[in-house]
Amino acid sequence: MGRGLFITFEGPDGSGKTTQIERLKTFIIKKGYDAVLTREPGGTKIGEKIREIILDKNNTEIDYMTEALLYAAARAQHVSQVIKPALEEGRTVICDRFMDSSIAYQGFGRGLGDSVRVINEYAVNSCFPDITFLMKLDPQIGKLRIKAEAQDRLELEKLDYHKKVFRAYEELEKTFPERIIGIDASRSIDEISNEIQFHIESLMDKLN
Repeated sequence: MGRGLFITFEGPDGSGKTTQIERLKTFIIKKGYDAVLTREPGGTKIGEKIREIILDKNNTEIDYMTEALLYAAARAQHVSQVIKPALEEGRTVICDRFMDSSIAYQGFGRGLGDSVRVINEYAVNSCFPDITFLMKLDPQIGKLRIKAEAQDRLELEKLDYHKKVFRAYEELEKTFPERIIGIDASRSIDEISNEIQFHIESLMDKLN
């Protein structure tokens, strides 16, 4: 492949994204490709500082639009400094959350609508994922998997908010079926991993 493959993972907190990302990295390396793992918000020195502000449970006064703009700012830095350079070097980038998260959490969850998509189209600078795995798990189950004391500002939101976000993800899956692959995250780790690897192998075959 010339340009590297850009893979993103989305879904509720507690849906097992981290485990599957690590497994996919191992799989890709065994295939002979170089893989870069990164996350949002974060992935850069500046992005990690923005992450601290966004997720700090003490920052309850953050305005919804401020929140959306902070996510977009961290993403713009991330794309510029990490994601685009890695892809141009032919490396595979696996990112825990990307633009779909903002559309689901701020656009739908916070009721900011299409403004979030517009902001983020500037932020990503035409850098879009080749494939996105949506880890589908009842938000109530996901929430129970994270200890209360370990939950960040977004995770501490009421269940109704997380249900609204999950419905938004399902709408995105319907809107972009060629990119977003829904994964039943209630199954065993191995079953999930095998399905993800199948989709990646199929995509690599098409690109080669």
